[in-house]
Amino acid sequence: MIENLKNSQDITTLQYEDKTIHLVGTAHISQESVDLVGQSIREIKPDCVCVELDEKRYESLKQKQRWENLNLRQIIKEKQLSTLMSNIILSSYQKKMGAQLGVKPGSELLEATEVAQEQGCKMTLVDRDIRITLKRAWRKTPFFKKIVLGSTLFSSVFENTEVSEDSLREMRQKDALSGMMDEMGDGMPQFKEVLIDERDAYMVEKILQAPGKNILAVVGAGHKPGMIHRFNEKIKASTAELEEIPPASTWGKLLAWAIPMWIIFGLSYLFFVDFETAKAGLNVWVLANAIPTAIGAAIAFGHPLTIIAGAIAAPITSLSPMIGAAMVTAFVQTMLVPPRVKDFEEVQDYFVFGTMMWRNRLTRVFLCAILPGIGSAIGSFIGAADLIQRFLK
Repeated sequence: MIENLKNSQDITTLQYEDKTIHLVGTAHISQESVDLVGQSIREIKPDCVCVELDEKRYESLKQKQRWENLNLRQIIKEKQLSTLMSNIILSSYQKKMGAQLGVKPGSELLEATEVAQEQGCKMTLVDRDIRITLKRAWRKTPFFKKIVLGSTLFSSVFENTEVSEDSLREMRQKDALSGMMDEMGDGMPQFKEVLIDERDAYMVEKILQAPGKNILAVVGAGHKPGMIHRFNEKIKASTAELEEIPPASTWGKLLAWAIPMWIIFGLSYLFFVDFETAKAGLNVWVLANAIPTAIGAAIAFGHPLTIIAGAIAAPITSLSPMIGAAMVTAFVQTMLVPPRVKDFEEVQDYFVFGTMMWRNRLTRVFLCAILPGIGSAIGSFIGAADLIQRFLK
């Protein structure tokens, strides 16, 4: 328990016009942060408690049986599988750190909501929807840096970083998530801008909109410096603009359609001028897509029908950016070997022990999306290159 709340370096009190705002900086895996949050709400007795959560994350923390209501097939249809996977990878990193201290990640945020209700305070969730944050980050990050980002996030779950309450106390200015961003350095400023800076601006606006004049806000310590700067300088932002999803780049759209249009045009032309060459090119296209996709599904230990579905779908789906072989294989695998509640609950542990990913039904769905998708992409380039060679002959 924090003996002297007024002297706590983790609490900063600001005056903004007629509002008094107490910023409580926390580490998302610290028992001291849990204690600090509960004590600060009980002693300060704010009109409103603002919490660094959005509705989805709040429900995720609050509901122990949340996985029972998750419709994985609908997630795949809506092309949200990558978002789910990113969430699980990030939470896996925090869970591993928290396991060393016996603290569930986000416990201090849940504590804030519960103590607010206990004390009769109003409570407001002030963070931006995690899906919007990830989409904005993905759209703003250049293609090659996306590869670096994905490998960095994925490799983080295998790191054996030891933490203690003492180290957390010394590094309170970095929560687990912003710490990961700092490790990436200056190489991906777009990602840091969306994940940290934009959320600083978004939460400041939401806090200013909160009811009452005495406000207590619980946020990750990594957000405090940026938020304090915005409060002190009275820097305004539009939450509506920060919730917009940037359109895909023109070059990205052109690249996505380039190979399909080339294959359709090229084969159509050859069928008129050289039927045998066109037929041979079509056979290469089918095999070049089907075989690597099937191999990817097999390496993922997909159901036999998943492997067959991937092989059949790949030559067709590769001709349309709207649907990929990965979506087909993931959906079929989910239908044939549906993940159980147990798989969702244990999935973070399986990410920690990566060699066991193939045993968990949920992570196997992820693998049945990633590996066949890579195979299909390789096959598309092989098929397109083969058609170019036939034109040059």
